[in-house]
Amino acid sequence: MHSIILIGCGNMGYAMLAGWLKQDPRLDAHVVEPFADFRIRAEAAGATAYASLGDLPADLKPGLVILAVKPGMISSVLGDCGALAQTGATFVSVAAGITIGQMVAALPVGTPVIRCMPNTPAAIGEGMMALCAGDTVSGEARTVTEKLLSASGAVAWIEEEILMDAVTAISGSGPAYVFHFIEALTAAGITLGLPEKTALLLATQTVAGAGRMVLNSDTAPATLRKQVTSPGGTTAAALDVFMNDAHLTDLVIKATTAARDRGIELGQGK
Repeated sequence: MHSIILIGCGNMGYAMLAGWLKQDPRLDAHVVEPFADFRIRAEAAGATAYASLGDLPADLKPGLVILAVKPGMISSVLGDCGALAQTGATFVSVAAGITIGQMVAALPVGTPVIRCMPNTPAAIGEGMMALCAGDTVSGEARTVTEKLLSASGAVAWIEEEILMDAVTAISGSGPAYVFHFIEALTAAGITLGLPEKTALLLATQTVAGAGRMVLNSDTAPATLRKQVTSPGGTTAAALDVFMNDAHLTDLVIKATTAARDRGIELGQGK
């Protein structure tokens, strides 16, 4: 694989970088990151780090340039990437809400652009990476990008870019929802008398195991739920609360709609 450049190595950028280098320690990864502490941890992971784009070697010709900066910084960063674009690199952005059109407009004509929405479990190879390619992205670039990102977890291509804000709301922000559910389930265990450490272990392993069961089974989640719910039993008693008038489902839809709408606003610079 060609060299890659990662611009921005905050939480999301580092999560992806750690996943790539864990999978392939020989990967020629270059990181551009202004914060010294973030550069230090990138180098500890196995990358070569620079404080600015101007510090990159002049003869570096990356296959991919991954942009992992905040949405509000994309325009200024891309404005400094003209020389990199001339090398033929494909640009991959993980900035929420920033459209392919916005990126194309800020780069030299014909620059191939891929929009990506990852999530933080990429750091342990369990991420969800959703990709949407611009019109000028070659089949080879798609393959190279998918190969790199698959080291961080599952990869799915989204053909309609308008759906990327929905992807952000479900999988991009989704780990935080799951973390909060684990917090809530742990708090419930403590309320019921369990020691905090035990309650946290029970909640965490239950969520992890249930998720793994869904991934490893051809059975729909609804069927799996019914299989472990005995009529009149303890599980049924809890589900009567969760599912009463579709309360939990409605709440999740309301929350993810808010996330989707915020993603659209970020793309509009709000």
